[in-house]
Amino acid sequence: MLAAAIIVFREVLEASLIVSIVLAAAKGIAGRNTWVGVGIGAGIAGAILVASFAGALAEAAQGMGQELFNSIILLIAVVMLGWHNIWMSSHGKDMAREVSAVGKAVMAGSRPLYALAVVTGVAVLREGSETVLFLYGIASSGGEGLADMVAGGLLGVAGGVAVGAGLYFGLLRIPMRHLFTVTNWMILLVAAGMASQAAGFLVQADFVPALGTAVWDTSWLLTENSVIGKVLHALVGYVSRPAGIQVLSFVATLLIIGLSTFLVSRAPTTKTVTAGE
Repeated sequence: MLAAAIIVFREVLEASLIVSIVLAAAKGIAGRNTWVGVGIGAGIAGAILVASFAGALAEAAQGMGQELFNSIILLIAVVMLGWHNIWMSSHGKDMAREVSAVGKAVMAGSRPLYALAVVTGVAVLREGSETVLFLYGIASSGGEGLADMVAGGLLGVAGGVAVGAGLYFGLLRIPMRHLFTVTNWMILLVAAGMASQAAGFLVQADFVPALGTAVWDTSWLLTENSVIGKVLHALVGYVSRPAGIQVLSFVATLLIIGLSTFLVSRAPTTKTVTAGE
């Protein structure tokens, strides 16, 4: 439940921030809420469409071997999570400026009202589509049941919307860089856990060598069936008897994504001036 809640919270929060920025920048425009609402509805509809295609793909891929299919889903999710952290660390502020500029352009009359729907619709569709993929990754790992995922997803949605609304109405003074730093680390651990679980599926399918069947055995201390074990399995892919390739995949993912995010966040950025600014 926690892994689903963290990922959904982060994605919903990002979409909520875009919506909040657009609403604030276009404050006072007649029809603003209607067009933003249209954009949100279109984005949600698009994400549902993506989810339906993902379900059809899962059904069609059953003949490939469940282990192979699960590993592919997990690895795609790992790549997307890693790209998400790296991209946001370098382009988050620029994105916020560009979205705000659109709202101000509409306010000034140089952009049509439907631009508000386009901006919010794309944001909701993008975050919703990523959420679908990430949740499929969690489901493929077997770390959380359907009920836990639904509960975690609802908790994440409620939290993301609440924080976004609080920021819009000025109720929260939490610096966004601190909030995103915490969620970046959480998502990094989730991605590393997914990579480890994908490696485990590939070992079961005889696609990669195990590099040792059990690097250590902590089943005497904590099993995957215990409450804490299930939580750690969902969050960081914990197993009591990991294969060597699983440990290697976990560490490699941590280093690659973590180091890339650090380097990109420290790289100097140049502000691009768009027409109308």
